[in-house]
Amino acid sequence: MLRTLRSGQLSLGPMVDRFEAALAERVGSPYVAAVSSGTAGLHLCMRLAGIGPGDEVVTTPFSFVASANCALYEGATPVFADIDPQTLNLDPAAVEAALTPRTKAILPVHIFGYPAELDKLESIAGRHGLAIVEDACEALGSSYRGRLIGSSGRPAVFAFYPNKQITTGEGGAVAVSTEDEWALLKSLSNQGRSDSGEWLTHARLGYNYRLDDLSAALGLAQVERLDEILAARAEVAARYGELLAGVDGVEAPLPDDDNHVRSWFVYVVTLARGADRDGVMARLAAEGIASKPYLPSIHLQPYYRERFGYREGMLPVSEDTSARTLALPFHSRLPAADQERVVEALARALA
Repeated sequence: MLRTLRSGQLSLGPMVDRFEAALAERVGSPYVAAVSSGTAGLHLCMRLAGIGPGDEVVTTPFSFVASANCALYEGATPVFADIDPQTLNLDPAAVEAALTPRTKAILPVHIFGYPAELDKLESIAGRHGLAIVEDACEALGSSYRGRLIGSSGRPAVFAFYPNKQITTGEGGAVAVSTEDEWALLKSLSNQGRSDSGEWLTHARLGYNYRLDDLSAALGLAQVERLDEILAARAEVAARYGELLAGVDGVEAPLPDDDNHVRSWFVYVVTLARGADRDGVMARLAAEGIASKPYLPSIHLQPYYRERFGYREGMLPVSEDTSARTLALPFHSRLPAADQERVVEALARALA
């Protein structure tokens, strides 16, 4: 970052190119386009997929709201399919049931860094001629069936908000398979400027979705340490799993298997049905321990209720999950003693 500051070139400089190249190599993608946020990346992927007014995009209700909002930005309608109660990702059977003649794309989210069932979703998309855009904003470093998330050839969007595996402050990136896609993303993120070399020539409607060089420098330094960061986060998660094994009334996150390797973004537990989550959170807070309900279902957010008429009971698995999940303190340097204190306090709160 110091070199970038001294260079005087804080935007549209060489550091973004270096960050893109390093990230592309790390996720196994031929090309990566850096953007100002994961939300910006998701929006631009709607443009890549040709999504427009009247189209439908099938996605999950159990996610951060940006994974549905990106369809609205292009005049399309997000259609929610329910989730699998174990993986908390899109249930492929529910996706197929949600398809209509207006469906144009599927947008799976690798929730909490756990890979979605891409093989089954690819099969559905292939039979119906649909695009797939992967929301990998929480999944940098995850892999599915031995392949890194981001290496599939489909657009995959990563995010670098401060709570993610690596951060650029704000920021995001889109992994794509062709130079044409990369060039279009670069143009769209830079006010639609053309590749003619003329700075004030705009070939298409674009956006101010650029990532600046200072942010890219911060990101590059962390990409170079990504394996170390992921290992540290996995160690913290494993310790939580061991500590929680003896606690009644709480379920740890689904473990990895041969086909799914999670990149730890947050540590979210599921409380037993009937538990008073608000009471648990209050008792944790009284001991100086922060926790959050994670995540509310998108379809029950006020805006979606008002615009689309969603009500309780329409997506029961997501709603049940939203009512019982709880994020515990989690970061790559969380001391073991602090984790022990968190779990002891959680056990008391559930007693």
